[in-house]
Amino acid sequence: MRLLVGLGNPGPRYERTRHNIGFRVVLEAARELGVKLAPEGRWNALVGKAGEIAVVLPQSYMNLSGEAVGAAARYWKVDSQEIAIVHDEIDLELGRIQVKQGGGDAGHNGLRSIREHLGGETLRIRFGVGRPPPQWEGADWVLAKFSSAEEEQLKELIPVAAEAAVAALREGPSVAANRYNRRPPKAQ
Repeated sequence: MRLLVGLGNPGPRYERTRHNIGFRVVLEAARELGVKLAPEGRWNALVGKAGEIAVVLPQSYMNLSGEAVGAAARYWKVDSQEIAIVHDEIDLELGRIQVKQGGGDAGHNGLRSIREHLGGETLRIRFGVGRPPPQWEGADWVLAKFSSAEEEQLKELIPVAAEAAVAALREGPSVAANRYNRRPPKAQ
């Protein structure tokens, strides 16, 4: 079993924010895989599986994501190397996808929580949400909604990121990185 985890915050207030791009990408991957998600009360997560991939969307706030991921990993006896985490990344331009094995959390509270609960390196699919403008704080930027122009771009970018996440689990991070670690085309 391998885990595909999307990071985000629960509730309608956060649905279209930059911080929730991990949820959106993994929901697209789940749709493509035919995974039906259902609440798992013991883990405070939405969970479903198809074949060798289980999908987990923690329903706690971002900084507690590791609780659900750790519980799922223990339940299915999944090593941290077999877990792919999809998350927002302010150090990458909007839409840039980077498949990466391990690495630091760079101040991302969801990644920090997962590391605390797993104790090992995971596979990461970083989805660029861009740097905040100078007048913005990082936390305010990731909790802000995408603009309508950005939402148009996301219609094409989210399915590509979903493909990258599934490829990383099925084919390995090197193959997925070679295929998907590219800059997105510039918006018209």
